[in-house]
Amino acid sequence: MFKNWTPAQVVASGFLALILLGTLLLSLPFSAADGHGIGIVNALFTSASSVCVTGLIVKDTPNDFSIFGQLVIMILVQIGGLGYMTASTVVALLLGKRIGLRDRLVMRESLNVLSLEGLIHFTRMIVWVTLCIEGLAAVVLFLRFSYDFSYPRAIYLGVFHAVTSFNNAGFALFSDNLIRYRGDLTVNLVIMGLIILGGAGFIIFSDLFKYIKGENLSLSLHTKLTLSVMGVLTVGGALLLFFFEMHNSGTMAGLPLQEKILASFFHSVSARTAGFNTLNIGSMANDSLFILIILMVIGASPGSTGGGIKTTTFGIMIVALWATMLGRQDNMVFRRRLPMELIARAFLLTTMVSILIIASTTILLLTENKSVTMTLFEVASAFGTVGLSVGDGGVLSLSALFSTLGKIIITITMYIGRIGPLLLSMAIMGHAKPQRFRYPEERVLIG
Repeated sequence: MFKNWTPAQVVASGFLALILLGTLLLSLPFSAADGHGIGIVNALFTSASSVCVTGLIVKDTPNDFSIFGQLVIMILVQIGGLGYMTASTVVALLLGKRIGLRDRLVMRESLNVLSLEGLIHFTRMIVWVTLCIEGLAAVVLFLRFSYDFSYPRAIYLGVFHAVTSFNNAGFALFSDNLIRYRGDLTVNLVIMGLIILGGAGFIIFSDLFKYIKGENLSLSLHTKLTLSVMGVLTVGGALLLFFFEMHNSGTMAGLPLQEKILASFFHSVSARTAGFNTLNIGSMANDSLFILIILMVIGASPGSTGGGIKTTTFGIMIVALWATMLGRQDNMVFRRRLPMELIARAFLLTTMVSILIIASTTILLLTENKSVTMTLFEVASAFGTVGLSVGDGGVLSLSALFSTLGKIIITITMYIGRIGPLLLSMAIMGHAKPQRFRYPEERVLIG
């Protein structure tokens, strides 16, 4: 049976199986803190939020979960961020097993790369880069947290937040997320650095390494486009958030200028799939929430630990729209021509995402009776695997107020956001059937 599955079906099923395993582990009595209960629906939601590296919470992570439960969440985040195929491949290599062609095809689908060439080496690079970055960040965070907590607690906090930050998940071991460290330069810079590195994509790491070593004479178009879009979104988002929130008494009005700038950049970076917050999202102006929704839907970059339609998709659409406005036949960027198939795929993906977000929001508006802005924000956060939320009035996400059906809708949205709508559609459709004929072409008036 499994031999006939396509790589897309294997990847989609693998993530689903990991979510179900996490649900089982988080449902165990000793996953909950003393005197607290989790419940099967909340365990499913938390497991999906962990595997899909989202960070939306319906239970307070530091208080409702035991150390065991928190470790389960951290491990699920790590596996979900790297991709379960990467983790299973590393285990197979450690056991000395041979990686066959079928496994390589599944890995290519999971890692979102174009070629099978050097795939095992690329996987090893992913693991080493991840461990090195997380390890270094954990040490720095430990040193900072050691001023506020005992050494064992500081080590635990450093490792947990290094893992969740690099994997672009919004889980924190503080009930107020990172609001208490709003003005702390060390915590802010380390967390932002981890989010950016984790959201950039391992393909860019590989390209940069080869360029620095002299193996490539120039950076690839993918790297140039990704870094350009990331830079524009980060700076542009920070400027808009600063402008909209600088006089908001519920967020930044009373803060020093340095903290306002730091908070603006932090949320511009975090909104692109990480989900940590140093300001109260529920107190933000609607203008800011709209900007955050756009950033969340765009998300991180291909082959990264983050979600969203991806920065390159957004960049490709902007290039195509600009070329169309100028009446150009070719879509050019950095002196390279983009293939029409790629442009069509970008617009298809964005259309599918729009339909998903509209459908999920509509259902939740009917079942949960919350405002449009709050509901749309929660759905966008779920699809973008971000984790930001206007909140339930306390320390939990808005989803904590949802019914069982509402939580399941958000869970499904997180799942689709993590594996991607295109991969899910390929998994559902199965093997593509060759088209044996073509109908005549005829034009239709538009506009």
